[in-house]
Amino acid sequence: MTAWLHIVGIGEDGLDGLVPATRTVVETAEVIIGGDRHHQLAPNIAAERLSWPHPFDALIDVLRGLKGKHVVVLATGDPLWYSVGARIGRSIPNDEIVFHPQLSAFQLASARMGWSLADVETLTVHGRPVEQMIPYIRPNARLLLLTTGSETPGQIAGFLTERGYGASRISVLGAMGGENEVRFDGVASDWGHEVPAFNTMAVECIAGDNALVLPLMGLPDDAFVSDGTMTKQEVRAITLSRLMPMRGALLWDVGCGSGSVAIEWMRGARDALAIGVEPKEQRRAFAAQNAATLGTPRLKLIDGRSPEALGDLPAPDAVFVGGGVSEEVFDIAWTALKPLGRFVGNAVTLEGEAVLRDLYAKHGGDLARISVERASPVGGLTGWRPAMAVTQWSLIKR
Repeated sequence: MTAWLHIVGIGEDGLDGLVPATRTVVETAEVIIGGDRHHQLAPNIAAERLSWPHPFDALIDVLRGLKGKHVVVLATGDPLWYSVGARIGRSIPNDEIVFHPQLSAFQLASARMGWSLADVETLTVHGRPVEQMIPYIRPNARLLLLTTGSETPGQIAGFLTERGYGASRISVLGAMGGENEVRFDGVASDWGHEVPAFNTMAVECIAGDNALVLPLMGLPDDAFVSDGTMTKQEVRAITLSRLMPMRGALLWDVGCGSGSVAIEWMRGARDALAIGVEPKEQRRAFAAQNAATLGTPRLKLIDGRSPEALGDLPAPDAVFVGGGVSEEVFDIAWTALKPLGRFVGNAVTLEGEAVLRDLYAKHGGDLARISVERASPVGGLTGWRPAMAVTQWSLIKR
């Protein structure tokens, strides 16, 4: 197959910034697709011009309809780094596409800041919930972020200040590589700059004395709002080690309660997703609040009971049942799990433990009993107070 679709990264210097071969690809195109800004960067070309479709998901159908023509899609910087090229590449065969990368915003921003790109977190909140950056706020972290608009730096400055990182240094960079390049510098606690809508943000996290320091997983119980019914910290850490969060993987959290396991799953790996099934409205409200506060706003919550609510869910990479485990729930989850998927069931009642013992006898896996004791006051002294023991069964689909 001869490639007919060219995804071209273009910078603020427009056609002049392209290597000669790539410039020829653009100048000889029959159809050019891009945003208004992209078209302005590549003027005076005799090609049919198309803007991004609405909704944007229709882009793939538009491109397929142009097959056979010489088509160029203009993107900003590197089209495969948090850009439209990745979406197109998942839908159109690779041998039909040629990618032409330009310097990315991350590369330009790291050069402006004098930061080694290998030592920073590169994130995007462009067209995504801004809260997704919250898990990356930690002492001495350096962050580069593609933003959604002019309001995004102020929102992030607010997140930093609320968590005790008000002294963090912020730089907002706009029109990098062009004649109109601008830069705004300040600190989170008094950020007030009006910045251009198209910008890249650099953050150096500086922790104050009251800074919130949280791990990605194994969060303290008081990091969550709940009615007290939740998988506790030590058991949660063991549970997540069995579930094994991986990039882009999907978890079913059946009976998710306040969402602690689902939220830590999403914090534990980039782009990890979770669906929480919970019949109680108050607990779903707690889970939604926790997800926003702890940086996993993409947690999907479903009002339903198992096993009925599980039938139409997308295939998971892992399933956690923290309450209400039964053979029927296991059978549905096991059938739906992808190869090498992980199933973990926890129980604190004798009835739930009996179900897990039977499943272990039939299917193998690992059966463990987890007991935790915490120091607490006993009169004027201190003693150990045991929590309810948790029986845990886990199995990998081979």
